Amino acid sequence: MEWKLFADLAERAGDRRVSVDVGPGSTVGDALDALLAAHPALRERVLDDDGDVRDHINVLVNGQNVWTGDGLATELDADDELALFPPVSGG
Repeated sequence: MEWKLFADLAERAGDRRVSVDVGPGSTVGDALDALLAAHPALRERVLDDDGDVRDHINVLVNGQNVWTGDGLATELDADDELALFPPVSGG
């Protein structure tokens, strides 16, 4: 699976696209755990002190926010696109 990272998350990971070793049937939580294990510099930006995803971090599968469905328990298919990004603001 591959994560697309945006803004400072990409900077912390060192790339905008990061592959993780999870397969179909894994969950978004599994893929996120693999991402954070491979790139520990992301952990403090993505997770709060309780180990939960920070409220302002967006987690998407195929362009849909996972929090509108099963959250981190969302099961993944082989062709799913994962994305992780902080809120975007501008003027």
